[in-house]
Amino acid sequence: MSEHATSTDVLVIGGGMAGLAGALALRENGANVTLVERAPEFGEVGAGLQMAPNASRVLSRWGLLEKALEIGVQPKHLVFRDAVTGEELTRQTLGGDFAERYGAPYVVIHRSDLHRVLLEGCEAAGVKLVNDVMVESVETVNGRGVAHTAAGVDYEADVIIGADGLKSTLRPLVASDEPVSSAYVAYRGTVPITENTPKADLEDVIVYLGPDCHLVQYPLRKGELLNTVAVFKSPSFERGEEQYGGVDELEAAYKDCVPAVQEALKNLATGIRWPMYDRDPIENWVAGRMVLMGDAAHPMLQYLAQGACQALEDAAVLQDATNGTVFTAEGINPEAWDGAIREFNTARAGRTARVQRTARVWGESWHVSGLARILRNLLFKSRKDGDFQYNDWLYGQDQPGTPERRVAAQPETLSV
Repeated sequence: MSEHATSTDVLVIGGGMAGLAGALALRENGANVTLVERAPEFGEVGAGLQMAPNASRVLSRWGLLEKALEIGVQPKHLVFRDAVTGEELTRQTLGGDFAERYGAPYVVIHRSDLHRVLLEGCEAAGVKLVNDVMVESVETVNGRGVAHTAAGVDYEADVIIGADGLKSTLRPLVASDEPVSSAYVAYRGTVPITENTPKADLEDVIVYLGPDCHLVQYPLRKGELLNTVAVFKSPSFERGEEQYGGVDELEAAYKDCVPAVQEALKNLATGIRWPMYDRDPIENWVAGRMVLMGDAAHPMLQYLAQGACQALEDAAVLQDATNGTVFTAEGINPEAWDGAIREFNTARAGRTARVQRTARVWGESWHVSGLARILRNLLFKSRKDGDFQYNDWLYGQDQPGTPERRVAAQPETLSV
């Protein structure tokens, strides 16, 4: 080891949802975990986040679900409407049978709030958190991972978790691909809920589907804020412009939509827009003692609201794969890491690839026009509330590649 190296059992690179979740999961197994983040402080940008039962089950396992519920909202329904006519197409009741079937609630939460819940969980569990660290490269030397940083300090670990997002520095170790542009961009906004806010939609997640556009609204922070997201096909983004001055594209995209949708556009923060990218699925996430997780491994479009959910699943499956193999009653067995990260990769790659591909198709079905829109609407209207056939593969317990069922951790085990 060089004189400028820090040694740890597990090094996590990236302090977003995936990195914090992975760090917490392995710390719970007994690992000495260091997490490095390139930003000067931890935080998340963006607005709301939908946390389906497959993710809230993981939070429950770690004793963090109650914290999320304290600052989140449990919507009553997921409602789809036609943005041109305002007609309701289908709805899913999210309590009752739904929550019972999937063993956990559906929660909408501000992205920064969920990030903070995970960050506080890591702090309480004893994860070492380090900011202002720019990792430039990773290699495997003598059976251990070594991360070289811009500051000249090396971090050595039995295994390195690469959780550095869509534009991952570490992904080139396993794939020579690039992010894929979807031609769609998003504007987001959160505004305080007032007495003038339409009351009818404040208990639900509402999705308006329009030609080449859609709009999503739901309440956040115990009903204090209204989250609005507008996603549309952008000619300027198709030309390669990530940002764009003015809102003429936004207004043009929704010009044929019902007044409720056009009114909702006033809630958006139009100073920055979010270009939508994913990547094609890859089978291998492992290079020596480095393994990718979260968006670094499987970035996906947002149509299934599964980006953060799949990151949490990743962490829990890695926790399962290392429990009893790397981390045993007799102590830590570093030799078992190779098999454990392969097992994790094998378990997760097929599932996340299906979510990535389905998100693309699902998004296409939202944005159709003409005859395709008529057929889409008929199909949606044929579905009855309480029909779970389209949900089970994604939210269900005991699906291939999902975490093992576990009794939830007691909240006091994570107290400071």
